[in-house]
Amino acid sequence: MSAAPGRPEQAPPQRAARRDPVSAPDSVQLAVRGLAFGHHGRVLGADLDIDVHTGEVLCLLGPNGCGKTTLFRTVLGLIPSLGGSVAIGGADARQLTRSEMAQHVAYVPQAHTGVFAYRVEDVVLMGRAVRVGLFAMPTAHDREQALQALQRLGIAHLRERRYTEISGGERQLVLIARALVQEAPLIVMDEPTASLDFGNQRNVLREIAGLAGRGIAILMSTHQPEHALRIADRIALMKSAQLLAVGPTRDVMTPRALAQLYGIDEPEIARSVPWIAAA
Repeated sequence: MSAAPGRPEQAPPQRAARRDPVSAPDSVQLAVRGLAFGHHGRVLGADLDIDVHTGEVLCLLGPNGCGKTTLFRTVLGLIPSLGGSVAIGGADARQLTRSEMAQHVAYVPQAHTGVFAYRVEDVVLMGRAVRVGLFAMPTAHDREQALQALQRLGIAHLRERRYTEISGGERQLVLIARALVQEAPLIVMDEPTASLDFGNQRNVLREIAGLAGRGIAILMSTHQPEHALRIADRIALMKSAQLLAVGPTRDVMTPRALAQLYGIDEPEIARSVPWIAAA
């Protein structure tokens, strides 16, 4: 996290101002209570409680292998939970069909290579499937929605390219565009900026902040504390599949907390990223 030798440390852009998330109970888009999760019956984490509200960005921050992806896949019902409950849009996630789940939540996984050589535009249009029906053809409106999402992310020029032939960073942007056209009130993003260059990272962070400003609830993970500081209303610190702290970003993200999270001396955190201490 430290700057290159001879290069001054630069503070991250400030988080865009937007309205405060509503804290009324009916604004909760995701409610996780006492969740236990893991693989093949082996518990990795237990007793996790998380809420994500309308118009809020909650950022999950933690080192590699701490369980972030497994947690997300459990919340989405892609991996069976080992205890506790998950409510999405006020409904028990276990009672939702896949179609109903897709109406409530969109998922941006980490970029993958892909198997089928679909055109980029068609991959994005897959996000409209829940709106157009199983056997219906995309309408002109659906195609316009897909084009607008591609334009917002600066990749409209890729619309005719094959998904399997574009770069990993470009695939990540396509997956984000697919989530945008789904028009779900909750979006779960697993390290959405991990494979992007600096310019596209800024574009995606700006888009995430804009979605929250329009009332979308966002749960995302990242390895970049500066990204969380820029756009997150609250952060959750995860280590060894357990939550160390959850709360307002500027209260929770301290040199001491990051030192504990990443196993780095607190003075080194303060030297490497002084803007955290000053935030």
